[in-house]
Amino acid sequence: MTRKERLMRTFAGKTVDRPAVSFYEIDGFNQNPEDTAPCNICSDPSDDPSGHPLLITDPFNIYSDPSWHPLLALACEKSDVIATTGTSIADNGRTVNITPKEHIESNTEEVGDRRITKTQVRCKDRVLSSETVRERNIDTTWTTEHLLKDTDDLKAWLDLPLPEFNGEVETKKVLDLEKRIGDAGCIMLNTLDPLAVIGPLFEMGTYTVIALTEQDLFSKALDKALIFLEWQLEMISKALPGRIWRIIGPEYASPPYLPPELFKKYVTKYDRHLVDIIHKHGGYARLHSHGNLKEILDYIVDTGCMGLDPIEPPPQGDVELSYVRQNYGKELVLFGNLEASDLENLSQEKFREKIKIAISEGTTGEGKGFVLMPSASPYGRKLSSVAMKNYETMIEEIEKL
Repeated sequence: MTRKERLMRTFAGKTVDRPAVSFYEIDGFNQNPEDTAPCNICSDPSDDPSGHPLLITDPFNIYSDPSWHPLLALACEKSDVIATTGTSIADNGRTVNITPKEHIESNTEEVGDRRITKTQVRCKDRVLSSETVRERNIDTTWTTEHLLKDTDDLKAWLDLPLPEFNGEVETKKVLDLEKRIGDAGCIMLNTLDPLAVIGPLFEMGTYTVIALTEQDLFSKALDKALIFLEWQLEMISKALPGRIWRIIGPEYASPPYLPPELFKKYVTKYDRHLVDIIHKHGGYARLHSHGNLKEILDYIVDTGCMGLDPIEPPPQGDVELSYVRQNYGKELVLFGNLEASDLENLSQEKFREKIKIAISEGTTGEGKGFVLMPSASPYGRKLSSVAMKNYETMIEEIEKL
């Protein structure tokens, strides 16, 4: 059974020769071990007769560090590759976003070891501003100023028009990646859900207060986001049918941030629409939700999704994998449940025991399928020898089956 066949049969709830194993975001195809990035000036040599390089030095590429190279090779050669990717809809070469481009001004500059992006959104009676920061040695982005600060900002954002729903799906990048992967695995497309569009516009404390106390207003914002996401997802799912999808956002409404009844109101109600679109075009929709799950598992199943990740073990989560398998395994393909902090800190033998427990709990009894996977990936420039050994142990244990 090829790695691609194993994954596709797992997603479809069919029998496989052994459980699949994924390194989560690390797949060996998306990570570039060279210290380069695509040039943002030209995409084709003919664009610039002066011979401007297609690739330029990228000091923010942590995967150029030699410590990462053995893991990237291991992921490519031994893991069941689930390569995270995405695409967009472009109109006359410009990506169509939920906020029309004529309302947005954005500027990115590098200051020392930081890449800072400042954005302004012009509304009728105010200017909304945000800022994000990326550190050179850490592969993540922090929001240092959130776009919306209060309910008045949210009302101003709600008054902004939606973009014109025109454009074409950009499929070349996805199809090229898929061809490169071949039988090593498959791609996975991502989509935000309405909560993932609206929630991060606020600082977390402000978001939870408004979501709790201004439910009608907050629902209007989710309704607006859903209109855009349904159009976008319908276009992309039709252009790229039969693929794996991950829906990001549900964890914003998981306990203790919001009570379970608001998870049903803000996630289940909306994500069901997205799942239906994906499944209509032969795709497989999986929900992504960190943290506590026990009180919201019924509402997750009610979305109609086929899978759930990363099912974090206590104390990061509040439910054992065995419980989810026993009670929801017939409805869901399960992805997990190795905690990323354990992967980076436990000795090889202690982590081996965690792997054995996860495999046992994820495969015992009736169920659709299981993919062994950590809850996240390291994101520092130097990959530790501890983490490398533990990734190797994942492969060792899964190949024994």
